[in-house]
Amino acid sequence: MTNSMDSRGDETPLKENVNVAKRLRTIARIQPYRRAVVFPAARDHHGRVAYSHLTFRQLDRESDCFAHGLEAAGIKRGTRTILMVRPSLELFALTYAMLKVGAVFVMVDPGMGVKRMLACLKESRAQALIGVPEAHVLRVLQPKFFSGVKTHITIGRRWFWRGLTIKDIRHLPWQPYPIANTIKEDMAGILFTTGSTGAAKGAVYTHGVFDAQVRMIKSQFGISPDEIDLPTFPLFSLFDAALGMTAIIPDMDPTRPAHVDPRKIVEAVLNQGVTNMFASPALLNRVGRYGKANNIKLPSLKRVISSGAPIAPATISLFATMLEEDAEIHTGYGATEAMPISSFGSKEILTETAPLTQKGYGMCVGRPIKEIELRIIKIGDLGVDHWSEDLSVPDGEIGEICVKGDIVTKGYFDRPIEDSLSKIREGQEIWHRMGDVGWLDNKGRLWYCGRKSHRVITPHGTLFTIPCEAIFNNHPAVYRSALVGIGTPPRQQPVICIELESSHRKYKKSKLIEELLALAKEHVLTEKIDTIFLHPGFPVDIRHNAKIFREQLAVWAAEKLE
Repeated sequence: MTNSMDSRGDETPLKENVNVAKRLRTIARIQPYRRAVVFPAARDHHGRVAYSHLTFRQLDRESDCFAHGLEAAGIKRGTRTILMVRPSLELFALTYAMLKVGAVFVMVDPGMGVKRMLACLKESRAQALIGVPEAHVLRVLQPKFFSGVKTHITIGRRWFWRGLTIKDIRHLPWQPYPIANTIKEDMAGILFTTGSTGAAKGAVYTHGVFDAQVRMIKSQFGISPDEIDLPTFPLFSLFDAALGMTAIIPDMDPTRPAHVDPRKIVEAVLNQGVTNMFASPALLNRVGRYGKANNIKLPSLKRVISSGAPIAPATISLFATMLEEDAEIHTGYGATEAMPISSFGSKEILTETAPLTQKGYGMCVGRPIKEIELRIIKIGDLGVDHWSEDLSVPDGEIGEICVKGDIVTKGYFDRPIEDSLSKIREGQEIWHRMGDVGWLDNKGRLWYCGRKSHRVITPHGTLFTIPCEAIFNNHPAVYRSALVGIGTPPRQQPVICIELESSHRKYKKSKLIEELLALAKEHVLTEKIDTIFLHPGFPVDIRHNAKIFREQLAVWAAEKLE
């Protein structure tokens, strides 16, 4: 590493410049005419889709044009900027323009609901907003949530407000933009969690975290530059340009993956020769059911990466019917604060761990990715100031999952209390408490057993959601189940809520509950559970349509017990 002399004559190391936008520039030089991003622009009256695209060279130059415009508009290094742009060619160009400038983009999932979204935006104390007209309507009608926003740019037509449009900030003719010399500790983004188990929090992403994610994803999955990706979650699509992959933007509402039109997903894969796909379990389940029913094959797909929530072995088997024998479905583990943590291939899942999952061992999510340190520590609800090996529990014992590594965010934006509860210091390094419970087997594989806050503490012991629910999910009429606790620990009453398969909605309820209770008595994990309620449709998270809001189900179940 290069050294410099400070004013006292001492040699001090210069910190390395890190910026994912540099990866795009390099790829644009190596493969300038390959497509970087492809967008389904329109459909004709026959339903045939027409695509528009940017090559890597075009994307690099477009982001240069926008970077010049952003800087001229007052969006500079460190400027926190709300980015509310639909998946599009412009989203890619603007995101890389912000990275080049060194601005900090703030991303909030609009699917979490307007009230919660506004609270997140206020918390970010953003100084600029780049968004679609609907975002600016909110800004005008709810000004108290945007009090710090001084610069606003509209994507599309400006309605009844002033400010710049995207056309105004696209500086032509093209001139190269000097990428900001950011270091790995510099803030690059604030990404808000879904808030599925509490208030949504802004995880602080540094340039180092983004760069490490690109590096680890490429290494873990062996991604080559000639690949074509179908990322059904917008944030993950932004990694593609840095990986050298062509990103095909899917024709879907990214906030409703469980309701996606499976024909459009199949169409995109077949039209574009997609080799890699990122998708939530809910989307894979919906597309897999459609594919199996219609005997559809996707021969170009060689890799499917599922994340957002644990994927059931049944869903893996279902989607695998559409793939060639050498293709594999990878289920990952991670969170907004730290991803990816581990990965696991479908072949090992279906042959080794799926039968154990059905018996209540938990959901195996694979081995930690290289460069990630993972420990299982004693379960606790209080903060831990400093790391100690005494916190760890023996392999095979369920505890709280803790991780450390370059992809782990070091804190939340302006949330010191949450930092104290979720971060543990070890010198200059940080361990992140995932808020999940699990255990490690003798092969070094991690078994996920549910959220720590969802555990049910009864007079007979502690019950964990994923192991207990697996027992009930074995019944053919059950689509999914949810364990909730009624009352106050350590004297909670365990209740199982059941959502039925659509084909079994007319199943006689009394007979079903009798069968489920009998099933519970056969297993030591569930033998003390004697209350079962049928629910018409579980409340789930918007982003992945897979995380069950057990807190809401607990309130519902408590009312049923009264």
